[in-house]
Amino acid sequence: MMLTLIIASAIAVVCLAERSVEHLKLAIAALCLMAAVLLLFVTDLERALLLSSILAAAIFGTSNVKHRHSGLKLTVTDLPLAFAGTVPFFIVQYPRAMAAFFAGAIALILAAVATLLCVAGPPVSRELQIILFGAASVALFAAYRTGGAAVSLQRIAAQPRCFFSTFMASLFDPLSWRQFGGLALSDIADDPLPLMPAMPARTPDTPDIIVIQHESIFDPRLFGLPVDPIVEAFLSPKYSRHGTLNVDIFGGGSWQSEFSLLTGLSSASFGSSAYFLFKRGAGRFHNSLPKTLTALGYKTMLTSSCRRSFLNYDEFYRSIGIGERIFTDDFHPPFDVGRFEATHSDALFLEAALGVHMKRIAGDSAPRFLYALTNFNHGPHNRRLTAPGRFESERAFAAASLADACYAEYYARLVETAVTWNRLKSELSSRFPGRPMLIVHYGDHQPVMARRIEAKIKLPVDPRRQFRTFYAMETLNDRSERMIPGRGPDLDIAFLGTVALQQAGLPLDEIFATRASLLGQCGDAYFASSSERKRRFHRTLVNLGMIDLAATARPQY
Repeated sequence: MMLTLIIASAIAVVCLAERSVEHLKLAIAALCLMAAVLLLFVTDLERALLLSSILAAAIFGTSNVKHRHSGLKLTVTDLPLAFAGTVPFFIVQYPRAMAAFFAGAIALILAAVATLLCVAGPPVSRELQIILFGAASVALFAAYRTGGAAVSLQRIAAQPRCFFSTFMASLFDPLSWRQFGGLALSDIADDPLPLMPAMPARTPDTPDIIVIQHESIFDPRLFGLPVDPIVEAFLSPKYSRHGTLNVDIFGGGSWQSEFSLLTGLSSASFGSSAYFLFKRGAGRFHNSLPKTLTALGYKTMLTSSCRRSFLNYDEFYRSIGIGERIFTDDFHPPFDVGRFEATHSDALFLEAALGVHMKRIAGDSAPRFLYALTNFNHGPHNRRLTAPGRFESERAFAAASLADACYAEYYARLVETAVTWNRLKSELSSRFPGRPMLIVHYGDHQPVMARRIEAKIKLPVDPRRQFRTFYAMETLNDRSERMIPGRGPDLDIAFLGTVALQQAGLPLDEIFATRASLLGQCGDAYFASSSERKRRFHRTLVNLGMIDLAATARPQY
């Protein structure tokens, strides 16, 4: 009787963790193998099944938390992230979620201890233990192979189902383990793709290019929410090229969007190394937007809302060709880094970042590239960061659209960014009327708060929605009519740098011209695209030494 109840409980745990029959065979086989392994130590079937069910519940709980806050399920390649600052970050940013997670973990540990002490069935002979282990291993291998192996689960990595089978399949994926030892591309063919001919410039001038990454900003209209004229003019300026941007991340990891924009590659192509690309990738990427612009005579500069010690920003950006790198602890007074870090206000940061840029161009006719990284709208959104008394009408507008205090705070911060940018844009135009400029700004990812919007509005499930933000490109002081304004195509962030070069009218070398030729096949989903030309293009980049996958990187900067 007890064994029957335990088996029923195990099946219930698997069904809860899977929420789908697509990979149910793999999940059941994996649970059986875990029970067979535990049986070698506890010797009775009752405790082995209960302990394996508890372990499956722990995997499901952890994967569910990760999916809610990152948009992707747990895999074995995530385990090193626990030692890379992810857990402390989650504790600071999402204390309630982490408190619930640790409470659940303690409950499962107590359940495991109680199982070991209080549950005991008839012992199973060693011979039968080995037979059961062998049979479970064969069953799991067969389920893994017939179910499409890890590849089929990678295609549904963003969908809220198959939590347990996804993790277990990653244990048997050779690529998962190779990621621990170095850098590897997952979407690469064996044969290279011949490069396209270089494309000449469309205009004789070289405009300044300003790219602004807006932290955690997305277009509320993506969720069917209205925006006021201030926000509308920010997200889709009147004479701009604008649209929806697909990114690789949700909730955090802004540097992965930065990587994709500047290298023209998807961070997701590098598996678990995606999180570490600024460390493992320094000196490995030799074709980038900054290096291409430098070859065209541009001077390049980064202004970051982080301190110089953050992650490995200074070294990585130097390695991909950013000539001047300015961090918050580098700005001169009246900028106060301590005051800024209390709110990370865009009103303070963009004023300082664009101020340095304007000083540089005031006495220099060389074209310039500025990459500015903001941090204002990062979560959590349960505290007010905008100044008291400011943007109250806009906050009320947002609250009338959706009765949620976190969304109202998000919207108020967005309005502050929009107002600040509009003022600085006017200053750029009036102070430098003779300098044509291309402005590109975009959202790096959605904040975790976006989950609340989906839940409150009760939107239908769309795994791709959580990876959509916005982009907008506009020109200042430009009479060349280089840009066709209006709604542009949906883009993947890996193409944003290439499209910026096209909109600027600049020449494209053979690599950028080839990347531009992939827009038709995978324009709004670079990593998710099954394009064989893309995979062959990656092989070409590796063969040319533009991507260094060697065990030890060879810096060339």
